[in-house]
Amino acid sequence: MTTVQKLINEMMPDDIACAKDTRDLLIDCCVEFIHLLASEANDICEKETKKTIAAEHVITALKALGFDAYLPEVEVVLQDHKTQQRVKDKDKKSGRLENSGRSEEELLSEQLRLLAEAKERFRTQQQ
Repeated sequence: MTTVQKLINEMMPDDIACAKDTRDLLIDCCVEFIHLLASEANDICEKETKKTIAAEHVITALKALGFDAYLPEVEVVLQDHKTQQRVKDKDKKSGRLENSGRSEEELLSEQLRLLAEAKERFRTQQQ
């Protein structure tokens, strides 16, 4: 409800108010649309014998339901999401080094020591 109210406030001019029953109707319409879209995407997903609804299933569902006009905007949002996800993943990976509390040289030395130990264990097992 808060999200819909925020969207209404952003979309409407400042001098126009939205009645509570109108806001409630918009929320009901949003919920119904999401159910319709999710159901169609689920059907498409099941036809492909997949277990997880992917973005491509939602896009195909939008086409099947006749909402092609929204596709360019959906594609932009999807690309933005993928870009943000890559940045988050990269930050997580780079954060590991900083969060370890050790220098890169110390970590490299530790890695080389562990590799040498593993090689020695392998040689011992081969004999």
